[in-house]
Amino acid sequence: MESLSPGFRGRRRGVADRLPPGQYPTEDFPVLSAGPTPQVATDDWEFTLTSEKGVAHRWGWDAMMALPQEEPVVDIHCVTRWSKFDTRWRGVPMDAFLEGVETEAVHAMFESYGGYSTNVPLADLRNGRAWLVHTFDGYPLAPEHGGPARMLVPRLYFWKSAKWVRGVRLMPDERLGFWEQMGYHHYGDPWREQRVRGD
Repeated sequence: MESLSPGFRGRRRGVADRLPPGQYPTEDFPVLSAGPTPQVATDDWEFTLTSEKGVAHRWGWDAMMALPQEEPVVDIHCVTRWSKFDTRWRGVPMDAFLEGVETEAVHAMFESYGGYSTNVPLADLRNGRAWLVHTFDGYPLAPEHGGPARMLVPRLYFWKSAKWVRGVRLMPDERLGFWEQMGYHHYGDPWREQRVRGD
């Protein structure tokens, strides 16, 4: 077998490899919200992780910023069929918030300033799969895009990446969030086109 050339990394992924079924690529970053945009100052912001036993762990803005930071570059996919490639973020991996938390939960519910909520399996928040992000493309995250901080769960449709996040509740059983109660799919895998219940 011939040796590979230095720097060879395999076939480069093209658009077709990165675009889930039914999606179209865009350079824009459309703004979609289910209500008015909350205006939350970083001095007032707090993130609370509550275990299924009711034990609460809290971080203010400075405490969150002191946690390990990562800069994921990911593709994001909206249920309204747009996809945006190579989005650049900065934030705290969910693994950092979950470290040392005793839990047997298998589900999580994100809650936002303004009343929004969405459910995610806990497994999709671990092992470098999700972040609480505060920076987009080198700038503080704008309120219309979920600032001061939002979730980033890129393996699922973007409605699962809750804007204006203020906390996450760990749960032994699955409960449905805002859009899931309105008929959206409870999981939301873009590669399986899980847009609405029954997909």
